[in-house]
Amino acid sequence: MGIMSKILGGQGNRSVDDYVELDLDDFAEATGEAGVQVHIAEIADKGDVIPIKDAVYDGDFVIADITRHSTSDRTVEHIIDELRQVADEVDGDIVQKGDDQLILTPTGMKISREKLE
Repeated sequence: MGIMSKILGGQGNRSVDDYVELDLDDFAEATGEAGVQVHIAEIADKGDVIPIKDAVYDGDFVIADITRHSTSDRTVEHIIDELRQVADEVDGDIVQKGDDQLILTPTGMKISREKLE
């Protein structure tokens, strides 16, 4: 399974052991500041939406794990509606990938609905 399959989801179940914590001191320093950061978030309840909204308002990209909720759960419907409103406000984009991930983009970034071949 490739790295993008692990990030965006592939076949099988994922666990905390599937992720590796990297020590940035092991890598050469970047030559400049990043304009956009990619955040990984987990949504367990409505309170987890606030830092996601802040990140998108600040111009960052967010991949949020919603596996704690079923897609028929009213809470997840409310959360998706709230985040959709944020994406609309900043002229960004939001998609749900499968039943377990939301991807949000900031101003000026859109998510293609077509897979790369």
